[in-house]
Amino acid sequence: MRGLTGAGPRTARTTRAAGTTTVVVAALALGAAGCGTGGTGARDEGPASGYTTVSPTAELPARAPEDRVDPVRLVQDDPKVSAEVKRELKPCVADEYPVDVSYGRLTGGSADDIVVNVLTCGDAVGVGSYVYREEDGSGSYRNVFAAEEPPVYAELDRGDLVVTNQVYDPGDPVSSPSGENVITYRWSGDRFVEEFRTHNDYGRVAGGEPTPVPEE
Repeated sequence: MRGLTGAGPRTARTTRAAGTTTVVVAALALGAAGCGTGGTGARDEGPASGYTTVSPTAELPARAPEDRVDPVRLVQDDPKVSAEVKRELKPCVADEYPVDVSYGRLTGGSADDIVVNVLTCGDAVGVGSYVYREEDGSGSYRNVFAAEEPPVYAELDRGDLVVTNQVYDPGDPVSSPSGENVITYRWSGDRFVEEFRTHNDYGRVAGGEPTPVPEE
């Protein structure tokens, strides 16, 4: 999965983001509620597979107000985002930033919420995942969720927020985590509440026993 390391056999999991628009964006010299910008098109599921530069002078089709938000500026100006993540949020090539952005309804507001994943440039490992909610139709956004323990990646799944966080046992190299926690959150009142979680051990079968080596 994008945003996570490629270690170990993975337990298959299908994620649907019905009714969402997903784009990969480049930072523009705009404020959070500035002039219109947009991505490079809609996708039905999952993040785009690479970084895309959006020219501020390009003629773009009309989009909803939330699509005009600059997510890079949103993260950079957010006091809840750690200094470590902000240091990672720099152009990888030219003005291309390592950011995955998804729009969808998560908090019951009148506008789409914005899910932002900040990645590393070289290997696209997620270092921070955030959800921003528009405040009272004002065009300003508030951070209502943050996860900053890498490798981490957040997705929309049929109105829920699904966050995958890879975990390490003592002695694991950075490139080879032992497993992952997949946590599903649902909006309740004014915050996200954990609904359920699963843990997957890489290279293990159900019951936690090591996968046997086939006999020759």
